[in-house]
Amino acid sequence: MGKCEQCIVRELSSLKALSKDELIHLAHCKEGYSIKKGDVIFHEGDTMNGVYCIKEGTCKLVKMNSNGKDTILKLITKGDLLGQTSILTEGKASLSAVAVDDMQVCFIPKTELLNFIDTNKNFSFQVTKDVCQNLNSATDFAINNTHKTVKERLAIALLDILESAGNDDEGFLNLQLSREEIASMVGTATESCIRLLAELKKTGIIDLKAKKIKILKLNELKNLAQ
Repeated sequence: MGKCEQCIVRELSSLKALSKDELIHLAHCKEGYSIKKGDVIFHEGDTMNGVYCIKEGTCKLVKMNSNGKDTILKLITKGDLLGQTSILTEGKASLSAVAVDDMQVCFIPKTELLNFIDTNKNFSFQVTKDVCQNLNSATDFAINNTHKTVKERLAIALLDILESAGNDDEGFLNLQLSREEIASMVGTATESCIRLLAELKKTGIIDLKAKKIKILKLNELKNLAQ
């Protein structure tokens, strides 16, 4: 059984507000398991009975639109907690979570989290702060989809992937998403996404190798995203 006090999720999430004794207690309550690429962690509308600590890997949060197509709203990666908002609101999951590569997660029961919120003011504050940041991210997503061009949204999506996964040893983005998935993040047709990626490659901002993407001119990509 892993020690929660030594886990990266604790360092990067609201769990850092827990005491050593609380973390030792948590280590005996959590359940660790593996999730394969493509597996659904939970569906939109599911009742959330706890949160997921992401130890390894990345998942996408998706919302089905009126046409029956999934829109990727956010990437959740190593060090993040998944499901905090639903726990606080005691509502059903408003999004689905799907693994985009193999993952290692720990599940923390809802009852344990609510107990920590009741007894640890610092933890309660950190959870509230994280939820507010998630709401700000959702607002930014809505604003970008309304006011940004498709090309600008593509630049934002590539920067989001870079922030979530970093680069591999060859300088390519460490998370390989399909063109369809990237188009879903951008909110455009797959054909438009492919064409715009080709344009970015032609201007030397990125390089493409099969599904791999390498950002060559980071500052220019950031300027495009603004």
